[in-house]
Amino acid sequence: MNVLAKSATDTVAKSAVRQSVARTIATAADGINALAACLSADQALSGSFVDAVELIASSRGRVVVSGIGKSGHIGRKIAATMASTGTSAYFVHPTEASHGDLGMITSEDLLILLSWSGETVELGNMLTYAKRFNVPVVSITSNADSLISRNSNVAITLPKVQEACPHGLAPTTSAMLQLAVGDALAIALVERRGFSAHDFKTFHPGGKLGSQLLLAHELAHCEESVPLLPLGSPMSDAIIEMSSKGFGVVGVVDGDKKLAGVITDGDLRRHMSSDLLKMTVDAIMSHRPRLIKGSMLASAAMELMETQKVTVLFLIDDLDRPTGILHIHDLLRAGVV
Repeated sequence: MNVLAKSATDTVAKSAVRQSVARTIATAADGINALAACLSADQALSGSFVDAVELIASSRGRVVVSGIGKSGHIGRKIAATMASTGTSAYFVHPTEASHGDLGMITSEDLLILLSWSGETVELGNMLTYAKRFNVPVVSITSNADSLISRNSNVAITLPKVQEACPHGLAPTTSAMLQLAVGDALAIALVERRGFSAHDFKTFHPGGKLGSQLLLAHELAHCEESVPLLPLGSPMSDAIIEMSSKGFGVVGVVDGDKKLAGVITDGDLRRHMSSDLLKMTVDAIMSHRPRLIKGSMLASAAMELMETQKVTVLFLIDDLDRPTGILHIHDLLRAGVV
């Protein structure tokens, strides 16, 4: 094959790949749009979502998710998402359930069973167990007349969609719809329970996400590390305090211990003169310091620093008294960006 012929063949092959990728994404989008349309038009479908959220929220036990094949992989992700957002959940493989793991499920728990056909044989023993011990069942299928749907307390029936697989066999679009439903249930539970960013941090202490969920007071320097002086102090004391604490700033407090102002190294440069050391901090300080509460997310503090073009923020309590100081280097070391 000559160079020109090979180049033409490569161009055709690359074009085919681009078309395949675009077709798959478009098919997936059509599937999600079909689900969204059904939710808007079908009161029964939207009602089943509401009923499922209420049933899960009222459960005293844990959510047990199960499925086989691709539905099983989606089930694992749904369980992980729920567990990380305040809904105690875990995945049980249906085959393992039939060989002893059914003992992990109590009458206070709730089952979420995933099966596109609704006739998955491997889920039969879990369904029988649920009926015997009055374990509530939420099913996610595409067949309202299926065995699993008919025997569920709440049956979420998804629209039948075209798989992205050219043979219509490999679960692609269908798996994505199952995943979307699981995410929708998890987020609805988050909002129903008022699950906060602080709660979220409890379940995500590590990694990038954990650093973004740190609070300002967790990274701040407190007590004796905070550079502070009372009103009326001489500037000579201010320079010593700034140098010894190493933040390039000193806070000035009034008689009630409230932060009345701050002096930065920039203020020193702007007021540099032979009389500087004879002046008091009152004459030099900025009267509108940038302050934050210790409960502010560290990521929000970083954004404030970048917006205001400062490197240091004082933390204050509800009475405007300084409780700590936060430097941009503290945020960078913690991985907050």
